[in-house]
Amino acid sequence: MAHAPQIKIAATYMRGGTSKGVFFRLQDLPQAAQVPGKARDALLLRVIGSPDPYGKQIDGMGGATSSTSKTVILSASTRSDHDVDYLFGQVSIDKAFVDWSGNCGNLSAAVGAFAISGGLVAPARVPRDGMAVVRIWQANIGKTIIAHIPMNNGEVQETGDFELDGVTFPAAEVQLEFIDPAAEEEGAGGSMFPTGRLVDDLEVPGVGTLRATMINAGIPTIFINADAIGYTGTELQDAINGDAAALAKFENIRAHGAVRMGLIKDVSEAATRQHTPKVAFVAPPTGYTASSGKQVQAGDIDLLVRALSMGKLHHAMMGTAAVAIGTAAAIPGTLVNLAAGGGEREAVRFGHPSGTLRVGAQATQENGEWTVKKAIMSRSARVLMEGWVRVPAA
Repeated sequence: MAHAPQIKIAATYMRGGTSKGVFFRLQDLPQAAQVPGKARDALLLRVIGSPDPYGKQIDGMGGATSSTSKTVILSASTRSDHDVDYLFGQVSIDKAFVDWSGNCGNLSAAVGAFAISGGLVAPARVPRDGMAVVRIWQANIGKTIIAHIPMNNGEVQETGDFELDGVTFPAAEVQLEFIDPAAEEEGAGGSMFPTGRLVDDLEVPGVGTLRATMINAGIPTIFINADAIGYTGTELQDAINGDAAALAKFENIRAHGAVRMGLIKDVSEAATRQHTPKVAFVAPPTGYTASSGKQVQAGDIDLLVRALSMGKLHHAMMGTAAVAIGTAAAIPGTLVNLAAGGGEREAVRFGHPSGTLRVGAQATQENGEWTVKKAIMSRSARVLMEGWVRVPAA
C-alpha cells in the first residue's frame, strides 16, 4: 500500500531563558498552517509529539515538560512601530490541545535573535556591532516587548558570561522590557487586579478559604501564601510533582481563581485553558538548597516563590510569572509585597527551585488604579539546532 511521505519545514530549535522550543517563520509554514485553526494546531502537535499518553513526547521535538513543549511563530510586523510579530503556542503533552491564551516570557528572550537572523528585522535597524533594539509585538496578549540583542561583526552574539539559574552554561545577556505588562484579558476588563482588590478571600471547595492576590501582569497569576497550604516555599519539584493529591489541589485552586478573575465562567472550562492563569505560592526569605545543589542564603533574596505551569511545579520560574512577581512586589499590600517585607520597592530578587532571579518594576497609582509602565529582567538565548523539522504529510 502507498504511504504518505514526510514533509520538511524550515525550523530552528532555540533555548530562551529556562525554556526551549521550536521556532518558525510564518512564511515557512505549509499554506494551511499559515492561518489560525485546526491545521496549524495539528501541525504543531505533531512537531512536538503530542498527544502522548506515555507523557514522554518521544516521537517529536518536545521534552515532556511545560518548559520544553513550546512553539513560536514569527513574522515581520504589520505595525509600523514594531519589528516582529510573535505568537506563542503552549502544546499540551498528553492532550490534543495547543493553548494560545498567553505568552512565554522565557522564549521572549530568543525572539529578537531569531528575528534578526531570520531576516524579519529591517537591516537598517540592526547595527554591525553593539546593541540591536528589537521591538516585539506579543500577539497572544497584545503587548510590546523590547529586546536588547548584542551584536558582534554583523551576527547575533550568543556566547558570553551571563549566568542564569536554571541554565547550566553561561551565555550573552539579553535584557527584556515588558511594556505596560498588565494583561488585558478577556473578561477581566483590562484591569491589573480584575476583582478590584489587592488581596481576596478565595473560596476553594475541599481546600478552604485562601487569601489570594490575583493579578494580570505578564501573565494572569494567582498568588497564595505557602503556609496556608502546608508548604514552606523552599520546595523543589519532587516534593510536589510526585504528589497527585497536591497537584489536584493546585489545579482546583487555579480553576476557582480563574473564575474569580473572569477568565472563565465555570471551573469545568479550566481544562481547556491550561496555560493561564498560573498559580504560585510565596513565603518570606529563608535559606535552602536549590536543585543544582547551590546554597541560597536568606540574605540573598527578598522572598521565596514557587509556581506551577501546565499542572506541574516549574523547575525554575516562567518569565511571564517573573513579570507578575515583580509587578506585585512593587505594589504595597499584595501577598507578594508582604512576603518581601512590605513597603515600596522597584526591584525584587526571589528564590525559585533552581536559584534566584531579579526583576524590576515601577508601580504608580492613578485615580485609585495601579499601573506599571514596564517590567525589566535579563535572560539569555541560544540557537541549539537549525534546519528542517519533519512530520508525516497527513
